[in-house]
Amino acid sequence: MPEVPEVEALRVFLDGRLVGMEIVRALPLAVNVLKTYDPPLSALEGATATGVGRRGKYLDIATRRPDGTPLHLAVHLARAGWIRWRDAFPAGPPPRPGKGPLAARFVLADGSGFDLTEQGTTKRLAVHLVRDLADVPAVATLGPEPLDPAFDRAAFARLLAGERRQVKGALRDQRLIAGIGNAYSDEILHVARMSPFKPVQNLSGDEVTTLYEAMISTLTEAVERSRGVAAGSLKSEKKSGLRVHGRAGEPCPVCGDTVRSVSFSDSSLQYCPTCQTGGKPLADRRLSRLLK
Repeated sequence: MPEVPEVEALRVFLDGRLVGMEIVRALPLAVNVLKTYDPPLSALEGATATGVGRRGKYLDIATRRPDGTPLHLAVHLARAGWIRWRDAFPAGPPPRPGKGPLAARFVLADGSGFDLTEQGTTKRLAVHLVRDLADVPAVATLGPEPLDPAFDRAAFARLLAGERRQVKGALRDQRLIAGIGNAYSDEILHVARMSPFKPVQNLSGDEVTTLYEAMISTLTEAVERSRGVAAGSLKSEKKSGLRVHGRAGEPCPVCGDTVRSVSFSDSSLQYCPTCQTGGKPLADRRLSRLLK
């Protein structure tokens, strides 16, 4: 799933191509992708893109219609969604709605544009067309941006105060902190040398500082790696930069121990026992705890 670094890179990529361009076609091609119906997606046709923003894992394509009405195309790529930029589309009639990976198409006045695609059978790609980004319910409840300069160590500590859950779950909670998912929470915890199952309420002041600094450094480095990377290459770039996530069975790049995995019903996490859990493996069950 794209997280802060990849969605930010997509934002920059699209901002350099969309701003000032008129949208001439907006075609929903998968029934489940469109989460709003008023205004209809066709209301984008004739609108001009004015900017591309990001809120958490949401892309916000801001547009303005000829009558001055602002419209925001909010896109959440979920686990298997992606944006495919096209300098030109194939000749012939537009594609018909169907069961393939193509979920929506947006064509600009110069013939370029982009497709929204989603692989797999579980369809979670979400497209909202709203007059204000805050009209998207999930956006309205998002926590602060982790790389916002105003989100300092003190603000981070205030968010964690009163939490009664494992630190991995807290980092992934979009209502607590926006934009961190499964992959970068694993990476942050590895940098912090902290167990994913450590209770937040047990964190010392020094550990809160360590976790905050690991979050900032991990995300900042990932954003820098992604800067200037073409949209089609961002997924592979993300994977190449990960040290433990998705690397179960491989040696830890810090200590050489074998990276291990804990599987859940629909996801998994990866960690290094030596770096993070005192050499003890975590039990591979939903309510895991350190084996004794």
